[in-house]
Amino acid sequence: MGMTKSVAKVLAAMIATAALPAMAEAASCGNDAGGFPSWVESFKDEAASRGISRSTLDKAFANVSYARATIRADRGQKSFKLSLDQFMQKRGGQAIIRRGKSLKQQNAALFKRIESRYGVPAGPLLAIWGMETGFGGFLGKEHTISAVATLAYDCRRSDYFTNQLYATLQLVQNGTLSTSARGAAHGEIGQTQFLPANVLKYGVDGDGNGRIDLVGSKADALASTANFLRGHGWSAGGGYQPGEGNFGALQGWNAASVYQRAIAIIGAEIDGN
Repeated sequence: MGMTKSVAKVLAAMIATAALPAMAEAASCGNDAGGFPSWVESFKDEAASRGISRSTLDKAFANVSYARATIRADRGQKSFKLSLDQFMQKRGGQAIIRRGKSLKQQNAALFKRIESRYGVPAGPLLAIWGMETGFGGFLGKEHTISAVATLAYDCRRSDYFTNQLYATLQLVQNGTLSTSARGAAHGEIGQTQFLPANVLKYGVDGDGNGRIDLVGSKADALASTANFLRGHGWSAGGGYQPGEGNFGALQGWNAASVYQRAIAIIGAEIDGN
């Protein structure tokens, strides 16, 4: 009550000074490449305090750089604004259907095994596989850790991709992801393009060799995709067109309604429904 202005100023300065170290510990987001190197160092300290080993951090960030191509891709996702017909044409829907039918026959035993375990038929899995990477033909060329780290640093969706970055580091630490791995612009991994957190949660060993490899093993990639769909409410034997029970699982795969409907259409054509 009787505090003088000068005393109040001294106390305020002491409080502000005391707060500085705590503030410095938190990695702050940015909107250009300038602050990225210092952000990386701050993030490494945070990650170490949360259980990521220093050796993992040193390996993971040894060749990380600000991913400008990732930022361009993140700002320019225009295909999801197309009509369904335009989207199907742009993504080669009919070509995916034709090749999908052939691959379903060629890999009949694999798809039978996956459906028996997860309840997901071949059609939607082939639709996703074809839509995401042309059936494994192009997995992306961006350095995965750089892409995810850049999006964690970028202020647009920093919290979301910070969680993805922690998942990425866990995958490096447990030997699932190489520090030199390359994939899609947002850090998606493998033949059906899993984000790192989904690899941790839904990745499975589909070929029985004792490891999860969504890049080199189509069985792992497809079984993991089926496991993801089951984890998002897929029920064996149910329909997956808009308004049917399993369409919600396709919505869990991708938030764009045009993508969801395209997967449903392509999957049904492949399955002969």
